[in-house]
Amino acid sequence: RDDVSDWSSDVCSSDLRTLISQINPANNAALLTQFEQQGSTVFALDCIPRMLSRGQTFDTLSSQTNIAGYRAVIEASNSFGRFFAGQMTAAGRVPPAKILVLGCGVAGLAAVQTANNLGAVVSAYDVRSVVREQVESLGGTFLQVDYAEDGAGAGGYAKEMSDGYKEAEVAMLRSAVADADVVITTALIPNRPAPVLVKAEAVAAMRRGSVMVDLAAENG
Repeated sequence: RDDVSDWSSDVCSSDLRTLISQINPANNAALLTQFEQQGSTVFALDCIPRMLSRGQTFDTLSSQTNIAGYRAVIEASNSFGRFFAGQMTAAGRVPPAKILVLGCGVAGLAAVQTANNLGAVVSAYDVRSVVREQVESLGGTFLQVDYAEDGAGAGGYAKEMSDGYKEAEVAMLRSAVADADVVITTALIPNRPAPVLVKAEAVAAMRRGSVMVDLAAENG
């Protein structure tokens, strides 16, 4: 199971000795305490460093987030009121949908590729400027904050940004979100609450019928 918190009480209370699974320890403290009391041995597949070559064979986190990024676009297209791809026929012109992806990790890049394949105009944002080339190679436009700070952290993940950067980020995203038809948020910091990139006023400024898919909601 990929959602450990939903395990039934009879499974969690059993005399479990060895478990190999996705654990998400930052959000399942009570479950970890129970495992410790039972003397269980637990291998958390979602805690294996993805940048470690020996660990890539066991990288279930990337495979699942890749699916989540793809599925986010499919769910958004199902809820959106018109085509993702633009059309020009004798019946009139339909402009392509504008998709904004926040966070350009595995899930974000999968969303960029899927949305581009469906014919949408895709833009993406991440605090790590190093992912710009990856976004552009998948057909997206990379958005950048006008502030001299890079968010690349250890292990390929993003780091916590300064207050000055966050203020500039909010201003940039306010207009970007308002211009988007679909917003997909994926940004996460390991073992920390998810960053709140889209403020309430930005959501209120979105056009009627716009769609938002928040993949990071569970951690923020």
